[in-house]
Amino acid sequence: MAGQPKRRAAREAAAADRQPRLFSNGVYDPYILKAVFLAGGAGSGKGYTSGGLFTIPRGYPYMMSSVTGLKIVNSDTAFEIFLRRAGIDAGDLATMTPAQFAAVTEGPGSPRGRASRVKKALQASWERGRLGLILDGTGDDYPKIKKERDHLESLGYDTFMVFVNTSLDVAQLRNASRERKLPAALVDSIWHSVQRNIGDFREMFGEDMVVIDNTVYGPPPRKMVQTVNRFLARATVNPIGRRWVRDELDAKRR
Repeated sequence: MAGQPKRRAAREAAAADRQPRLFSNGVYDPYILKAVFLAGGAGSGKGYTSGGLFTIPRGYPYMMSSVTGLKIVNSDTAFEIFLRRAGIDAGDLATMTPAQFAAVTEGPGSPRGRASRVKKALQASWERGRLGLILDGTGDDYPKIKKERDHLESLGYDTFMVFVNTSLDVAQLRNASRERKLPAALVDSIWHSVQRNIGDFREMFGEDMVVIDNTVYGPPPRKMVQTVNRFLARATVNPIGRRWVRDELDAKRR
């Protein structure tokens, strides 16, 4: 039984890599036109925190959906699958030379490049139905987040950010204890970049952002959970999204 999620993830990764046509119920799905960005460096505990916020069971299958129906956009599990296919142990990433690390993380043919294609194919299919999304990233690249947010809002999405914070020391300790470790210098660099972006993210998302201190593991604060739930439950604010819903419903009535 324990190997079933991994085997299913491998099949889904292979299928998505061929970019199949995926279908959804679109306008009738829960939390359509809602996109939640997760930000936080390696070892911040985004997975733990998002599990509490969105009711995602531990070990949930790769790139599927939370119990809420939100689709999880993350290439990490696919990355690990492609590493294994290449005969590389994810635990060896932290001890690779810069050249070795670049070989598995850069370029379209690398394990990371292939995983990115899987993520993009699935995300594009979900966006066609305007399904709710959880975009799991680090937040170290502000222009990338802004470009993604602008794209989603042009499709009609309302956007929100959950910023999961922790101290650098704790991030390093957690990274060292994970199966898929990153080089300590990279964890340090990402952590500092993420910290520099907090102010810009606050300006970008305004009231639609929460910062959760996860230096000590624990359930998300009740107030934060309520804030996120209010965002998910509210009617779509984006006028492009409201028009899309009207058009979809009109088309179904014909």
